[in-house]
Amino acid sequence: MNKTRIRVITKEIMAAIISLILSALILLAAGMIFKGFYIESFWVAIVTSVVITILNYSIKPLLVYLTLPITIMSLGLFYPIINVIILKLASLIIGSSFQVSGILAPIFVAIFISFMNLLLQNLIVKPIARS
Repeated sequence: MNKTRIRVITKEIMAAIISLILSALILLAAGMIFKGFYIESFWVAIVTSVVITILNYSIKPLLVYLTLPITIMSLGLFYPIINVIILKLASLIIGSSFQVSGILAPIFVAIFISFMNLLLQNLIVKPIARS
């Protein structure tokens, strides 16, 4: 491998690690802000971030495809419900260390997490990956 390729791979790995840590911090912040959302510790937040990432790449595309008619009829308002489903699945996988409860709170949590991930990815992770 040449040095340029190694630098590119190193930047990608650094961006992935930083993205994972930022996601964990966002989960912790959501746990402090919202009542129906509990996360035990930073390490549980790291594991939960990994689980949510895996669910987003594996299950979420199927959910988006299956719920496409409802999402279109609601003009996209159903899409946050898909994120709530992902959070609930992660809660089932992680167990009592990560809990999502209630009806309305998970919707706001999903919107908060999505917004903060978008913001921090564009402000921190993408500039690191581009440099």
